[in-house]
Amino acid sequence: MLHDWIDQPGYASLFTLSFLASTLLPVGSEWLLVLMLTNGYHPAAAVMTATAGNCLGAFTTYLVGVFGGRWLIERVLRVSAEQQERAHAYYRRYGAFSLFLSWLPVVGDPLCLVGGMMRVNFWLFTFLVVSGKLLRYVVTAWITMRAMG
Repeated sequence: MLHDWIDQPGYASLFTLSFLASTLLPVGSEWLLVLMLTNGYHPAAAVMTATAGNCLGAFTTYLVGVFGGRWLIERVLRVSAEQQERAHAYYRRYGAFSLFLSWLPVVGDPLCLVGGMMRVNFWLFTFLVVSGKLLRYVVTAWITMRAMG
């Protein structure tokens, strides 16, 4: 079974695209998941592949926040002190549980970055991020499979 999975180039592409989609790069991965499902790829394998890649990307973004967040935010992205304070206030207001929404476009990746900068417990981070991202891919696959009839 593992050998069959490795021989399918779609899975490697899905993993890579899902990883990149969960960094600060503006790409999406759901379209490839849908395309693969409509072409007969195994739903559970595709969902798990996309989830694994997306979570690994989120972990990478978290680590960037832990080890380089301040430099990245201030020097590269030039986020003002006022904007940073708003992000911190959001975390104080909604807590680390906002990381469950890390699957959302536009705001999800910065949530992971700020989670690292705020030194959110890694195991809590992992639970919330994996739960949200897995749910997103499961729902996408379910809708796709239902539409295929």
